[in-house]
Amino acid sequence: MTVPQPVPVPRRAAPALPADTTGPGAAFHRLLFARQRRGWWTPLATGALGVVLYLVLTTVIGLVFGIVVFVTDPAADIYALTDRLVTIDVSDPIGLAVVLVSLAVMWPIYLLSSFVVNGRRVGHISSVAGRLRWNWLLLCVGVAVVVYIVISALSFLLPAEEGSGNVVAPAENPAFVASLLTVLLLVPFQAAAEEYVFRGYLMQTVGRWLKRPAWAILLPVPLFVLGHMYDWAGQVGVGVFAVAAGWLTWRTGGLEAAIALHIVNNLAAFGFSVFGLSDAAATETSVMGLVSSVVMIGAFVGVVEWLWRRGDGRRTLRLTPPPEPVYAAPVYAGHPPVYGQPPVYGQPPVYGQPPVYGQPPADQTPYDGPPLQPHQAPRWGEYAPSFDATPTPDSAPLSDGGTGSTGSDAGGSAASDGGSSGSSSD
Repeated sequence: MTVPQPVPVPRRAAPALPADTTGPGAAFHRLLFARQRRGWWTPLATGALGVVLYLVLTTVIGLVFGIVVFVTDPAADIYALTDRLVTIDVSDPIGLAVVLVSLAVMWPIYLLSSFVVNGRRVGHISSVAGRLRWNWLLLCVGVAVVVYIVISALSFLLPAEEGSGNVVAPAENPAFVASLLTVLLLVPFQAAAEEYVFRGYLMQTVGRWLKRPAWAILLPVPLFVLGHMYDWAGQVGVGVFAVAAGWLTWRTGGLEAAIALHIVNNLAAFGFSVFGLSDAAATETSVMGLVSSVVMIGAFVGVVEWLWRRGDGRRTLRLTPPPEPVYAAPVYAGHPPVYGQPPVYGQPPVYGQPPVYGQPPADQTPYDGPPLQPHQAPRWGEYAPSFDATPTPDSAPLSDGGTGSTGSDAGGSAASDGGSSGSSSD
């Protein structure tokens, strides 16, 4: 009977990892290479899917809010509804909640989009540890609170400037408690969502294509600045904040420090507005306000750097190169191969059950020759044994290299190290 020749089926080799991710380790902006799918197109697909989901979800939120408003107040008009959806007003807790929720949903949408496109290990969008490091996050929040209290106390010693915007005193705000609870509950999620998008998604998108961390830190800054409609002083302050948050993310290997800074900054801004000390919707920033903001950010960065140096300092993740491509076991027509042994090309496979180490095959005469060596299992590259010949007592004993004359040992090795079978040993 003619036995068909086995055809090895090569497995698809995984793309090679960049040298910086396997040597010194992948910094935060290069963590996309740690994901299950890391092709050059994956950041674009993640962004496209996220935009579609965000538009759908925010449209639903706006429709629900509009229906509630028109049901409770039939005299309301579309212009007033639109104004409540785009304006931050601390005297309107429902409208404020809708604005904050519309920004906070970017976080779960990004997580879902990244999981769908990049696959598992979604925790690497948070840090090199593959998760959000809560202890480090809480420590950074404490540092930010202390820094903001100290700098704010010092700024109150300076001459006060004339306020501007729509400032509402607590006594004049009938929804003061509701607005305060809305700020405390939703602002942390809104601030974290912005960090996941601008420092998480954008930095890792740039880092997928460009190795230098400076590009990943600086290129997302204009987009973050354009998302805040301030005057020139306010835009400068936002730009300084974006650069500091990006540097902290790269330096500490995660988003925790940037999230802490953003949460405390926004809680202070909205909190001062709820207590009638400022207007959260104001677009003008004074020079003293800019200086105070820059000093706060610089002090926070300095303290975080000092704490980071005193800790473990883990900021990269060393990736393991993919294994070399191997060949799948060939499939013989009508018969399965013997598992655990390499195929014998050009010869029919040994069908049936694999041999039991230390015992001869069931269909052969018991062996009365020299003792066999059960531990001598066949190595890859050697030929599988053939039980066509029955060992005779005058066969030469097995050598240390696992070779014999014509017989087969219980481990299944009957060839030399060079991979050729013969009738005599060296």
